[in-house]
Amino acid sequence: MTEIEGRSAVVTGGGSGIGMGLAQELARQGARVAVADIMPGNAEAVAEAIRAEGGEAIAVACDVCDRASIRAMKQAVDAAFGPVQLLFANAGATSFDPLVEMTDDDVDWILQVNLHGVMNTTRAFLPDMIAQREGHICATASMAGLLPGWIPVHAPYSAAKAGIIGLMMNLGLELAEHNVHTTSYCPGGVATGMKDNNARYRPARFGGPAKGQLEVTEASSVAHSHDFYTPDAIAPMVLDAVRHDRAFVFDHPDQRAHFRRTYSGIVEACYDAADAWHATHGTPQANPDGARLVQPAQAG
Repeated sequence: MTEIEGRSAVVTGGGSGIGMGLAQELARQGARVAVADIMPGNAEAVAEAIRAEGGEAIAVACDVCDRASIRAMKQAVDAAFGPVQLLFANAGATSFDPLVEMTDDDVDWILQVNLHGVMNTTRAFLPDMIAQREGHICATASMAGLLPGWIPVHAPYSAAKAGIIGLMMNLGLELAEHNVHTTSYCPGGVATGMKDNNARYRPARFGGPAKGQLEVTEASSVAHSHDFYTPDAIAPMVLDAVRHDRAFVFDHPDQRAHFRRTYSGIVEACYDAADAWHATHGTPQANPDGARLVQPAQAG
């Protein structure tokens, strides 16, 4: 079990959307919360709202694409709260542009904020958790990462979110002996305001912020129709999964059918094809040297 009350927590992307809901719910459940966001004003507004309700919170500016910014954020949090036990690596950005129409900056931004941002933030806070023998890292992935074929025209985003899932699952094995746990949160439809605000969060080195709404392609928007929940509604579900050290947390149980059709069913069919190949052509002989490939000597 992971305790929340009395613990110190960091929420990246905590100034709006899912991060805001997580930060507020953490405070309600007795955690000290550092609200980190690339938009300092948003972070301060959330922290002030938490304090107004009697909670303990600070606001910290942080660009998760910048390791120096993460280190500075960690120093500020350590000074205010001491070592952190709970990390919610939530900051993200999205895109619905065809891959061939995306610039290098477009692709780099999506991969940096969604995958490298989680990796860099995790690396910054993980040593203290190992030293304390207590900690939990919850990273916001996406159903588009668990089901890469679920939403078309979403390739770099899906790749980055799938990477988060791989990171959290593999890291969970690595950290088990240290009593540090990992969770991937895969939202399946949460009203976050990202469509209106996504471009405002873009750092200058990736082309800079822009105005206007995120354009969602017709192929993406018609792929699925489902309810969108509010951040306040999903936050308690996420913290329940963290408390029970679950590897995943989902918010739309009805999407199980999509998982079977667009992922697990496809994987099982490919295993069936491998079985059929072995049955027809025989099982290949194992390499006598295991993973080491020894090339035969050349004649002459």
